[in-house]
Amino acid sequence: MKKVSDSTVTRLSLYLRILNELNEQGLSTVSSEELARRGGTTAAQVRKDLSFFGTFGKRGLGYAVPDLLERLRAILGLGRHWRVALVGAGKIGSALFGYQDFRRQGFHIVAVFDADERKVGQWWNGLQVLPVEDLEDVLRAEGIEIVIVAVPAEAAQGVVDRVVAAGVRGILNFAPTKLDVPPEVTLKSVNMTVELEGLSYALSNGERSGGKRRGTRADRS
Repeated sequence: MKKVSDSTVTRLSLYLRILNELNEQGLSTVSSEELARRGGTTAAQVRKDLSFFGTFGKRGLGYAVPDLLERLRAILGLGRHWRVALVGAGKIGSALFGYQDFRRQGFHIVAVFDADERKVGQWWNGLQVLPVEDLEDVLRAEGIEIVIVAVPAEAAQGVVDRVVAAGVRGILNFAPTKLDVPPEVTLKSVNMTVELEGLSYALSNGERSGGKRRGTRADRS
């Protein structure tokens, strides 16, 4: 299989959310044009994204919603439960812990850590906040596969180094800083300030909403 870009994977996640909505509405089929309309892209892009993973749908009939939904879940690795730890029991960590879609999509937070003695020992929906000193031991004992890092920027690299040393190979970072990890570790960073600045730029420069933007010469080449 060809190397799949991050942007393609992001669109697959978007298609998955759309398909979930269609499935809940009881719709049995959907066309690439409808997926494109709802996702803010083109039908050709939808077909290209799916073509990386095989043949989907039938010409003139579209895609069977339940079948495409399950195949995308399998492609994205959502046909199983992932054991997740959260480092950082502050406001961002609390919001992430309460996000119900994580569990619905198979991401189960089974451990929460913090360095603040005032937060350690608190109970979060049946989980006790643990001292960050116990991080490596708990990650290994609980078989953690993904760690969410929601700590201040100055503490993030130290936490990530310990997570990597404990054998975890998947990290989702919310700290507003650049982090270094070895090649075998997958690191995804979410910088909310950068995203807001992107929105500010789009609004200030009159770009269109709905996931579409004015094409540039580079886009058309």
